[in-house]
Amino acid sequence: MTKLLNGKKLAIEIRKEISKEIEKKIRNKKKPIPHLGIILLGNNSSSILYVNRKIQECKNIGIQSSLIHLPVESSENELIKEIQKMNQNPLIDGFIVQLPLQKHINTDKIILSINPKKDVDGFHPENFGKMSLNMNAFFPATALGILTLLEKYKIQISGKYTVVIGRSRIVGRPISILMSRKKNIGNSTVTLTHSHTPNIKYYTKRADIIIISVGIPGFLTGKMIKKGAVIIDVGINRIKNGKNLFLKGDVDFHSVYGKASYLTPVPGGVGPMTIIMLIKNTLRAALNRNRSSK
Repeated sequence: MTKLLNGKKLAIEIRKEISKEIEKKIRNKKKPIPHLGIILLGNNSSSILYVNRKIQECKNIGIQSSLIHLPVESSENELIKEIQKMNQNPLIDGFIVQLPLQKHINTDKIILSINPKKDVDGFHPENFGKMSLNMNAFFPATALGILTLLEKYKIQISGKYTVVIGRSRIVGRPISILMSRKKNIGNSTVTLTHSHTPNIKYYTKRADIIIISVGIPGFLTGKMIKKGAVIIDVGINRIKNGKNLFLKGDVDFHSVYGKASYLTPVPGGVGPMTIIMLIKNTLRAALNRNRSSK
């Protein structure tokens, strides 16, 4: 029987843990409350939805948030000016630039302009490089959320064969590194595949764990996995059915359910974990600031 990995429920538990840590390490010591900055460019409905959820989670936990919402026609230089303001603002512990960005913006240039000490998304090359070398750094929130989900549900990773489908900097690349690192939550043998991998079924049929993020609804089917595999679906695809809009993952849920041992639902799986890990990174940035200011 397939067990669902309830990211929504787990995120609520972690929210309580973060709230207790804030109370103990910040409020009781009368230190500034953690503050997350968010820069949003344009009016993409998905981006606005994600940003609103992040702001709401800040309110749930009791930390501060600030949103800078720029017009879609804003130039690259205008965006970088706002980033520099957040870099230099001592009241902002960490901040993100909501991705994806419009085509006229160079995403690499934008990420490079973020202070690595405030890069709570974990995308700056300094943080990504340190992560790759198993050094102390901010980990990308989605990858960290996946690791936490596996850890909290006591799913064995060490010695297992993991197939990652998708090679983005947000999910595929970082999770492939983290799953193979020499740690208790790691030591997995990892193959990184993508939508252009020939005969991808050859790899997925052998995998103990599959983590997928390709943006193709229903890409992974029950015929592509072995019985008892652990399936982590990171895909969030908005599908229209007449006037109705619903979410569908990159996994064909109905054909995989019953064959997989564990499966993340969409929604309610990885999404809530990504947001709570972003908040956790922001708390960490605040604690780092408090230590450095002594």
